[in-house]
Amino acid sequence: MIIALGLSVSILISIPSGIMANQKAAEQLSANYDAYLQDMNTEITTAATLLEVSLSPVFTAAGFGGRGGSGGGFIGEFMTSESFFNETVASDINNIDGVATVIPILEKSEGTLETRSTRFGEFEFLKPEYTIIGVPLDDFILSNYPVLPSGIIEGRTLSEGDSGVVLLSANNTEYFGVGVNDQVNILGKDFTVVGVYTTTTIGEMKHLYMSLSEAQAITGIEGEISSIDVYAENEATVGSVYVDITAIYAEFYVNTAESRLESITSMAERQVSLLEDAETDLLEIQTVAYMEIGIAVVATSLIVLFTMLYTVRERTQEIGVLKAIGFSNGSIMSQFMLEGMILSVVAGLVGIVIGTIGAPIITQLLLTGLVPSTGPESQFVGRQIGIPGLTVEATIATPTIELLLIVFAGTILLGVIGSFYPAWRASKTSPMEALRRE
Repeated sequence: MIIALGLSVSILISIPSGIMANQKAAEQLSANYDAYLQDMNTEITTAATLLEVSLSPVFTAAGFGGRGGSGGGFIGEFMTSESFFNETVASDINNIDGVATVIPILEKSEGTLETRSTRFGEFEFLKPEYTIIGVPLDDFILSNYPVLPSGIIEGRTLSEGDSGVVLLSANNTEYFGVGVNDQVNILGKDFTVVGVYTTTTIGEMKHLYMSLSEAQAITGIEGEISSIDVYAENEATVGSVYVDITAIYAEFYVNTAESRLESITSMAERQVSLLEDAETDLLEIQTVAYMEIGIAVVATSLIVLFTMLYTVRERTQEIGVLKAIGFSNGSIMSQFMLEGMILSVVAGLVGIVIGTIGAPIITQLLLTGLVPSTGPESQFVGRQIGIPGLTVEATIATPTIELLLIVFAGTILLGVIGSFYPAWRASKTSPMEALRRE
């Protein structure tokens, strides 16, 4: 009976823990969505005038995707070869009429080269371990354009004048085994980690940001970049800037605003739908949870009730003897009430142990978790601003001290309620009838 009561109590502990874990996940989902909308608004505003310029991806003609900014594309976890060009191109483009700002960027992945066979033949691919992104640390650019990730979770972002410092993605801190203020060696040079930003959701790439000049120096490609973000003065001049760039640099690939805006709008609509679905799921989970809590409460009371009824029946003669030697009805009733409370206390302690250890497992068995909706990071300016999307980290049902105390007190109360009738029945037992019963 103690084990049965303990299991019932553990359910009373685990289910509220599961509800709180799902509520925490929902709050995180909502917070991430708010952050996502803020970043999305920034991106929509800037994307309207943004043209992304890079050398044409190696495999674009062959049908492989990939953002032009890297000079290559990703195939699964592999990456096509990267392409770089002289950074003076940025200065030349800046002189084109209608251009407001140009931002030269160096994106260089470090990893191992592997050969893969495709339907187009054998190609050598880079399997990235991490990606270095060098950007100009200029106050005007940093203040007005989404050059660096916005989701800083520890430390700070980069600023003008920074040297010998890096900003790491969360999964990069795990890869290098470092945190904020630690030293990390990148291609033979030591850097100080000044900040960590939320991990990207596409491909879980391990990105690290530093100044453009330092990125060029440690990668051995000084004076070269992989892409340029070109911002037109306004939407009206985007077309003419595009024509001028493609006319001067036929070998470059220019990604314009129209396709980005369509995809951004589509992503925003999808995220709204995902959030609504998550809220609906949470309501359904809570409804089921409350029903299960109700069943557990009733079960706990009934277990105590039938246990004490059985105890009274088995100890009928003992009750008769106690009454015969002068025990009052109140004394008999108090004794059995006390026994019911002791039973509940022991069961409560057993349930606390089971619930504390097994809450995650019990919750998974009895409740459907709030499935995190992994919203895509922006595929357009995302490598710069690192939109967190609607990613929700897995939440574990962990009982709080307050919950354990409440359930323990509730278990004692249920023990009192469940043992009341058997105790009252015992107190009303006739001594003569009790002594005659075998």
